[in-house]
Amino acid sequence: MSDDLAAWLRLTLVPGIGGETQRKLLAAFGLPSAVFAAGRLAVRSVAGDRADALFDFAAGEAVDRGLAWAAEDSHHIVTLADPDYPPALLGIADPPVLLYVRGDPALLSRPSLAIVGSRNATPQGRRTAADFARTLAEAGLAIVSGLALGIDAAAHRGALDAGGATIAVIGTGADRLYPARNRDLALEIAGHGAIVSEFPLGTPAVAHNFPRRNRIISGLARGVLVVEAAPESGSLITARLAGEQGREVFAIPGSIHSPLARGCHRLIRDGAKLVETARDVLEELGQAAPAAHPVAAAATPSEPPLLAALGHAPCSFDELVERTGMAPENLLAALLELELAGRLALLPGNRYQRLD
Repeated sequence: MSDDLAAWLRLTLVPGIGGETQRKLLAAFGLPSAVFAAGRLAVRSVAGDRADALFDFAAGEAVDRGLAWAAEDSHHIVTLADPDYPPALLGIADPPVLLYVRGDPALLSRPSLAIVGSRNATPQGRRTAADFARTLAEAGLAIVSGLALGIDAAAHRGALDAGGATIAVIGTGADRLYPARNRDLALEIAGHGAIVSEFPLGTPAVAHNFPRRNRIISGLARGVLVVEAAPESGSLITARLAGEQGREVFAIPGSIHSPLARGCHRLIRDGAKLVETARDVLEELGQAAPAAHPVAAAATPSEPPLLAALGHAPCSFDELVERTGMAPENLLAALLELELAGRLALLPGNRYQRLD
């Protein structure tokens, strides 16, 4: 088995031999061991000049590192020929030839939903992502996201808090946890879910790897839910890939004044399904809602007049003075009381946003 895995690692570790070429070689010769046994000339007939790199690159040290990593507890390397390879990825245009998994690889075959969005999410957006993830996880869906700050982290946290499954697809090597601020969250996911990467061990955080990992986020899932996204957000790449892969695309609308709502509004204009509760997602997927939560939101507490004046879009302090007619010192005291109660949040620029 280790010899077979060594051949898989060797095939995927050669610089310049990308996934498309790897899959062509596998289609032509079968298992990686057969590719190398076929010899340089035969491989050149399929891979052209890239065959030279395949036979000249000294991959021994990197292969040994991969084998040693896979021998550790809860570490797995799943190949295209492995029965644990997620069936959902087999149907996408460019399935990864090999996946490094920290945690439970069986989770990759569970029915799942991806939740993605802005790294610079608002407090309301993070709460929304966590609430949706919690309800969807309770309904039996694994929650897939990218371990980024903001919406991704909130979605993972919501699933974990529900005792559900969550999968983090990362754009670095599986031995590197990025960003550092999410290290504790990543370790918790590895213990109760799965961290997945197609990139070789030691791969650092390189910008062009993250759009590539997005096809795995969408590919694993039955659908993608975008919570908050600016017009140029990478989350829109994930949503586009989901559409190309035949997955459902969902988007949560927001205030017309919020830059982080514009990406979601664009998706809705382009045909994404507008959702307001987790039940909307579950009904579209034909998934039963959890018995304890027939509706995705709890009852709304009584609303103080100040929250009514604030509305549902971020609002500056000066605007609130105008809307309420309150003296500034009294307004500050009332805002602080609501902030301490978790009913609103202070945003950059001295703006306020309600959280309920």
